[in-house]
Amino acid sequence: MKNISNKALVAICAIGMSVSAFAGNKDRTGQSGAPEMLINPWAKSTGLFGLNVSDVGGMEAMKLNIAGLAQDSSTEIGLSHGVYLTGSNININNLAVAQKVGDIGVVGVNVMSMSFGDIPTTDFYNPQGVGTYHPQFLNVQLGFAKQFSTHINAGVSATYVSEQINNISALGLAFDGGVQYVTGKRDNFHFGIVLRNIGTNMRFSGSGFSIAGENPQNTVFGSTTALYPSDKFEMPTYLNIGASYDIFLDENHLCAKDAQPMHRLSVYGDFTSNSFNNDYLGVGLEYGFKKLFMLRAAYRYENGIGDPATSTTIYMGLAVGATVQTRMGGSKAPMLAFDYSYRPTERPANGVHMLSLRLTR
Repeated sequence: MKNISNKALVAICAIGMSVSAFAGNKDRTGQSGAPEMLINPWAKSTGLFGLNVSDVGGMEAMKLNIAGLAQDSSTEIGLSHGVYLTGSNININNLAVAQKVGDIGVVGVNVMSMSFGDIPTTDFYNPQGVGTYHPQFLNVQLGFAKQFSTHINAGVSATYVSEQINNISALGLAFDGGVQYVTGKRDNFHFGIVLRNIGTNMRFSGSGFSIAGENPQNTVFGSTTALYPSDKFEMPTYLNIGASYDIFLDENHLCAKDAQPMHRLSVYGDFTSNSFNNDYLGVGLEYGFKKLFMLRAAYRYENGIGDPATSTTIYMGLAVGATVQTRMGGSKAPMLAFDYSYRPTERPANGVHMLSLRLTR
């Protein structure tokens, strides 16, 4: 009875999230802000272009499907670095920690920052530039996930969003909710659904919006300062639904039900409904040798991609990646993993590179 109740609860949550997300107005395409909320800094999942919402696990699930935070390990620490749109001087740095708290669930913290290099400061009187400025984006995410049964994970998270450019800044708060379901003879069919970036409106404010001018009506003080507020903007909300199936290539050689396969091929399918962008549809493959080496590739399609006249994305739709990992000692020693991914882009950028280092216990 308890298992049935859990499944009913998950189904209700999934339907509710679906209705909310598909209610988006496509006439608002391109009108959201905080675009960094769409960036996944982890190399393992970006090697599949984020199509693995169904089985992503551990701390990297915080940037894809928070429900996966409840999977596997008791402690996980990770670092990642991204060279975003190579040649643009945009860099992404990310730090995350996940910790299992008894039977309560798993708690995770993810901190992501973006830097944009030195940008010349110009104005009407100094078109050649006078000094430089340094925009900074910072996201701090706190997440919680729980395994409600051997088949169901669910989780929620909140993200503090900060964007600063000299004397102008914007702050916001966004929420995620996700569910994962697994079934099959060897738990090899996975399904996931997540609703991300439901949050507060954001608005840039600060002394940078003040303008000094003459006031002809004031005979004592000839000058005045006026503050012009900016318009508010919304978070880039989206709904992601995905499924995957694990094919064990040496299935015929596995005698015991709990025997571990040496060769695994996972097939991914995924659909993303964006409230402020084109929808995405993607497929991917991942090959795994034991739990030591993984090679992956994916293609994500959206309307107009590949045609410079109609495309709204700089990505070409392809993604590739690999993982090498090993235990630092015996069978119960921590697992050290290195991930890499690459996504080619249209010119003038030269692709997106992601590197991750993960320690799992």
